[in-house]
Amino acid sequence: MPFRDFVEINPKVELKRGLEYPFIEMAIVTPGRRYIRTDEKRVYSGGGSKFSPRDILFARITPCLENGKICQFIDENNQNGFGSTEFFIFRAKPGISDPAFVYYLVSTETIRKPAEKSMSGASGRQRADLSSIQDIMIDVYPLPIQRKIAAILSAYDDLIENNTRRIKILEEMAQAIYREWFVHFRFPGHESVRMVESELGLIPEGWEVKNLFEIAEVTYGFPFKSNLFTSNPTNKPVIRIRNIPNDYTDNFTNETVSEKFQVKNGDLLIGMDGDFHMGKWAGGIAYLNQRIVRLRPKIEISPYYLFLALQKPIHFFGSTITGTTVAHLSDKDLKSINLMIPGKIFIKKINENLDFLFKFEILLKIKNANLRRTRDLLLPKLISGELDVSELDITIPEENT
Repeated sequence: MPFRDFVEINPKVELKRGLEYPFIEMAIVTPGRRYIRTDEKRVYSGGGSKFSPRDILFARITPCLENGKICQFIDENNQNGFGSTEFFIFRAKPGISDPAFVYYLVSTETIRKPAEKSMSGASGRQRADLSSIQDIMIDVYPLPIQRKIAAILSAYDDLIENNTRRIKILEEMAQAIYREWFVHFRFPGHESVRMVESELGLIPEGWEVKNLFEIAEVTYGFPFKSNLFTSNPTNKPVIRIRNIPNDYTDNFTNETVSEKFQVKNGDLLIGMDGDFHMGKWAGGIAYLNQRIVRLRPKIEISPYYLFLALQKPIHFFGSTITGTTVAHLSDKDLKSINLMIPGKIFIKKINENLDFLFKFEILLKIKNANLRRTRDLLLPKLISGELDVSELDITIPEENT
């Protein structure tokens, strides 16, 4: 049947002006992560997309659509919400479609590719045309089959969600240590340390201010030819900016490239266009595409310290740099970054605290990358019917009934 008959598109949602509701902005949607929750609430004044719990939010603007910003809204209080105007909203139809199945369907190329090809408008602000997907003919399975397919894929997403919550806790622990020791300077033994002037303000005596390029090996990406990218995983995997948040790439190439552009688990990456994504890579051996920079500590300092120390200057550039369409981080910007480096004795203490958190977080991220890889291999085979689930004895989660 036509896609428009399988789901409700931009369904009507009741919101009252002047009241607060959960708000979803495009920036918090993570490609490859199904569920979206938010603690942010805003007063509804009449604008934005509107949605109910279990509705699917589908980015319609470049580069968010190409990056796979698609998610399912969840709210523990079962409250309606609203968000960016740059979402299409899809809702399952009672008796016809299952909400989880709809999420997985619109995540496939069946829906995404026609939407991407329909984009038009000013460069950098192109938007998909809704009419390009409304009449796409899709194979429709009975609800029990839809729910079995969704249950198989949901098992992966539920594990990813659980690991993601654990990663968030580790990140909060690391940030709390960094804030206490390096922002408020309440580190062990701080009472007996004198503060002295530096170009970054007052810092503990014996600490130094060094340029980023003294502290880290900085490597810029290789200009791979995008028209040579394939989906063949036997070729070299290439990391593009959109791949940084989810530690997983589906771009591969046969181009010859030096090993100096290789990325390993635990490398720090910064996307130099758009939102300036920062990431701790955990997607296995891959290669840097242009407009991504790889950072590796040159001194004996935890990578996590370098990652945390860079957040403030990178956020500053993200809030101040503007371009005609997309903000661009330059080599000059990176070379202007100076960071505070603790004395040798204290470096040992910070490494003892942060290295454990860093290694544990990378381990969980590797698990998530493997789960995403397996899920994404299964997704098109299940949705297309290549893998038949009709005879499988699967317990359907209550949320999918």
